[in-house]
Amino acid sequence: MLNHIWAFLIIVSLITAVGYDTYDEMQDTYQNGKPFPAKTFCKPTFHSSSGIKGEVVLEPEEFQQFYGVTANVKECRLPISLFVDSTGNGTFLLELSTDAPKLWKTMAQSVSATEQLRGEVKGFSLGKDGTNGNCSLIFEPIHFVKLKAITNAAMSMATTAVEIALGLIGIMALWLGLIKIAEAAGFLTILTRMLTPITRRLFPDVPPDHPAIAAIIMNVAANMLGLSNAATPIGLKAMEELNKLNPKLGTATNAMVTFLAINTGGLILIPATAIAVRAAAGSNNPGIIIGTSIVGALCATVAGVIASKLLQRLPWYAMDKEKGDSEKSHG
Repeated sequence: MLNHIWAFLIIVSLITAVGYDTYDEMQDTYQNGKPFPAKTFCKPTFHSSSGIKGEVVLEPEEFQQFYGVTANVKECRLPISLFVDSTGNGTFLLELSTDAPKLWKTMAQSVSATEQLRGEVKGFSLGKDGTNGNCSLIFEPIHFVKLKAITNAAMSMATTAVEIALGLIGIMALWLGLIKIAEAAGFLTILTRMLTPITRRLFPDVPPDHPAIAAIIMNVAANMLGLSNAATPIGLKAMEELNKLNPKLGTATNAMVTFLAINTGGLILIPATAIAVRAAAGSNNPGIIIGTSIVGALCATVAGVIASKLLQRLPWYAMDKEKGDSEKSHG
C-alpha cells in the first residue's frame, strides 16, 4: 500500500512539474535567446589576457521590464567575467550574490546547480573613462526547470538516504549484538522476572509466564535503547503472542491496546538511532537530544497508558467476551 502511495505522489509531482514547465515555455518566463541590456563597471587594473573582470550594475526597473515581473528586486552589483574579442563579442560568467534576483538564481540552479550564469556577450564596449560600459547578455537557454529540480532533489535524497543507512550500520550492529548476548546469557529472563510486578499491573489479562510478556519486555528494552528497527520484529512477535489470548479475533484486546500505547510512546533512555542519524548528517553535538528525548517519550508513554486504561473502563469499549468466545470456537 505504501509503495502505491509513493508512486502516486511521484506521478502527481511529475505531472505538476510538466504543467509548470509548459506554462513557463508558453509565457517565455526566462526570455530565452533575448539579449539582456547590461551596464558594466570594469576596473582597468583587472584587464588581462584571460578576460575582463568587473561588475554588472543591476537596476530593478530594467530587470522587471525585461522579464515582465513585479517581484521586488534589489539594486545590486554582481561580479562578472567577460571573455571578448576585439569586436566586443564573446562569452561571460556571472556570479550571483545573495542580492541577486530569485529568478536568476532559479535559472542558475537549472543549468548548472551553482550560483553562476553563463552565456554570450554581444557588443561589449567601455566608455571614455575606461570603466563604465555597456553590453548585451544572452543567457543559456532555460528549459524544464521544475522537472530538473524534482530529478535533482530525488537524486540528492537518494544519496542522503544511502549515507545515513551506512552510518547506521555500525551502531545498529553494536546494539543488536549486545541484545543477542544478553539473551544468550539469560539476562532477558532475569529482567522479565524483575519486571513481573509492573507487567502484572499493566497486563492483568496476560499470565506472568506467557511468552508474550518476554516479547513485550524485549520490545520495550530495545525501544529504550533507541533501537526502533530492532524493536519492530520483537513487537510483531509480542502482538502475535497476545493474539493467541484474544477471545474475539479481529478485535484488539486491552493488553494489545496498552502494549501499543507503550510502543507508540517510545519510552527511551538512549536514542541510539536518532544520535546515529544526527551524527551521519554531520551534527556537531548529536547527543544533545538525550534529555529532551527521555522527557518527551516518558510523557507520551504515561499519557498513552493512562488513556488506554481509562478507555478500557468505558462500556462501549468493553469486549463482549461471550460473543468472542463463541466466534473463536466456531473459527
